[in-house]
Amino acid sequence: MTDGRTGGDLVVETLRALGAETVFGLPGQHALGLFDALRRAPDLRLVSSRVENNLAFAADGHARARLAADPAGPVPVTPVVVSTGPGALLTLASLQESRAASVPVLGISSQVPVAGLGGGRHGYLHELPDQQASFRDVVKSVHVVRTASQVPGALRAAWESAATVPYGPVWVEIPQDVLLAPAELPPITSATARPAPLEPLPELVDEAARLLAGAENPVVLAGGGAARAGAEPELLELAEALRAPVLSTFGGKGVFPWEHPLSGQSWLEDWHSTEFLAAADVLLVLGSGLGELTSNYHRFAPRGRVVQVEADAGKLESNHPALGLHADVKLLLSALLERLPRREPDGRAERAVADLLARVRARLAAQDLELEQRVLTEVRAAVPEGTPSFWDMTMLGYWAWSAWNTDGAPMHSAQGAGGLGFGLPAALGAAATGRPALAVSGDGGAMYGIAELATAVQHDLDVTWLVVDDGGYGILREYLTDAFGETTATELARPDFVALASAFGVPAVRTDPDRLRADLAGALRTPGPSVVVLPQRLRLFAPTHLDQG
Repeated sequence: MTDGRTGGDLVVETLRALGAETVFGLPGQHALGLFDALRRAPDLRLVSSRVENNLAFAADGHARARLAADPAGPVPVTPVVVSTGPGALLTLASLQESRAASVPVLGISSQVPVAGLGGGRHGYLHELPDQQASFRDVVKSVHVVRTASQVPGALRAAWESAATVPYGPVWVEIPQDVLLAPAELPPITSATARPAPLEPLPELVDEAARLLAGAENPVVLAGGGAARAGAEPELLELAEALRAPVLSTFGGKGVFPWEHPLSGQSWLEDWHSTEFLAAADVLLVLGSGLGELTSNYHRFAPRGRVVQVEADAGKLESNHPALGLHADVKLLLSALLERLPRREPDGRAERAVADLLARVRARLAAQDLELEQRVLTEVRAAVPEGTPSFWDMTMLGYWAWSAWNTDGAPMHSAQGAGGLGFGLPAALGAAATGRPALAVSGDGGAMYGIAELATAVQHDLDVTWLVVDDGGYGILREYLTDAFGETTATELARPDFVALASAFGVPAVRTDPDRLRADLAGALRTPGPSVVVLPQRLRLFAPTHLDQG
């Protein structure tokens, strides 16, 4: 019955049946049986990388890009395959980002032979006493296979877990001898995952509708959960029905039209925005836990009622008392729309939004930040319609959280967990969908992923990488200087990025603010990988604080 098939083939067959089209993988000794099976699966694309953490970031970027491109389609669970021990552990920081940002990534690791599981003393290369324990508090669920017959069921359960809201990464471990052993099962062709919809309780929807219908000053805060749910049309209809302003969290950027008259945009580190949210008599929070970045570092203090919709039950009322609805945002909004009356436009909400944004602009104008705003404007103007961007934790990325116009240019960042090195590998993963992507890094973050220029060349991925070179960890430089008057370990020796990119065979150019738009636009128009280096120090804007009004 085996026909030369192995446990590795069972993995590949099950992934294809579940809907996988692309696998991100880096081989290792215990995983060879799986990679040999991938070699014999021409209809399943394998994208490699140079370092496992970048590989997992690439899978994350691939899933985000697919989800943004088709929010109504099947949940784009993206497999990433690594080897035991060091290879597996290197994915942890990336999987933390996927968990924080609710990105459906399916991690698959090999393991030592079955006889060595749980021991840690057998002397196998890469052996850990309890590898799965390292992942339990990072991913949504962990699944360990001990026999070939467990492979299809474990992968199906893991896929279903990743695709159930809130989406997130999952982990599957398969021993080396299971991957190499002859497959005693027939070919797997019909494995399906059916994640259950997370529907709101009708009684709670009724109460939410009652509160919103009676509100004189309703405001909506749209978070990453609204974006992941593909709730853009329902949110637009709700905002216009309620005449309610909509502000977006950094993770929720793009879920509401940036230039809409009701859009308060996403200046959440600005005290004017914090107060605008706090002054609502009913604040509808969609897919956000009101965490540190969203709450202006926990200084947000709502004075009205909060209605919080969240797929992660643990985030309900975790920071503020609320009417909590454990539900998928899209399903909740659809249910609300059936219950809410439509208000006649009177211009009041639009005037409030215009006043908010005018105050934000006035604050920026008083801080001598023309260069920073100009650089971000030039980058935005260079990006073609529909091109996604992936941002590292860098000075320009912090500006983009607040100021990037997402209409026609979706952006993704590592603000979920806040680790460095996300930009380039995530953009490479997005480009593996067949569409171009932009990555933005500082020189510090760029060094985390510089080896992946080889990946870009090897797979001919259409990624343009903008590196803003300020000679160090610019954000930490500002933080340390503000707090202590001087810096420690922020100033960095770094390579000539243009020469280094050229050594990889990647076209590169050094630019300045005057030529940035043209140089970046030219790189984005040119197929294949390219690098644009901007040597420039940028500054952060200073938020308006409570005692400043």
